[in-house]
Amino acid sequence: MRFAGKTVLVTGSAKGQGAEEVRRFAAEGASVVVADVLDDEGEAMAKGIGDAARYVHLDVTSEEDWTALVASLDALHVLVNNAGVLGPFTPLFKSDVGAFRRTLDINLVGTFLGHKHAGRKISQSGGGAIVNISSISGMWGTPYAAAYTASKWAIRGLTKAAAVELGRNGIRVNSVHPGGVKTDMTAAMGDDGSTDWYKRLPVPRIGTVDDIAGAVLFLASDEAAYITGSELVIDGGTLAGDLSLIPPAP
Repeated sequence: MRFAGKTVLVTGSAKGQGAEEVRRFAAEGASVVVADVLDDEGEAMAKGIGDAARYVHLDVTSEEDWTALVASLDALHVLVNNAGVLGPFTPLFKSDVGAFRRTLDINLVGTFLGHKHAGRKISQSGGGAIVNISSISGMWGTPYAAAYTASKWAIRGLTKAAAVELGRNGIRVNSVHPGGVKTDMTAAMGDDGSTDWYKRLPVPRIGTVDDIAGAVLFLASDEAAYITGSELVIDGGTLAGDLSLIPPAP
């Protein structure tokens, strides 16, 4: 029970990857806060977990929401900045500045506000860990997704700055960089993991929410006590090298 006696907050956790993370934290003894704007799904998620969970409405772009949530907590030991959006896939020349700003507001500013408010609570609680969900799009350029790519690169920088600054507060800060992961969000893009792209990977399949959750829990746990400012790529080998010469797996 790696998180017995700990309180864990996961943003964007009403469904998908965040939901798997809160389930895993609760199974390891944590009291979990399911935070999202999807109230019905979030309430159902917390109810399904049981007494170890509660749901709190949180728009990560709202400083008022962050202030109210943190004020309601007796203590906090782990923050997972999971909330995020892909934003529109649009050619750069046709991109709407409002949509660009909205994507950065959720993905980047929301993550910053988590550090500012939840991070202070973690410090007051004796220290702990922050895990930021970036992407392999924060390691390379994803065409037609300039806002998403820019936001995920920026999360890398924020992670480094926070790791250096908050170490004296007893807080470790790391980022996770998933490749393709099978969720409702990727399914809405038509990505079900069946393409030859995934068959060419060294691990020839799409990722699962369980793949990501396991890494998040490791970085949040005392097993990673000497790890901060690090980037953990979980992509089945996507970034390992030139995959164009590798035939698809049967």
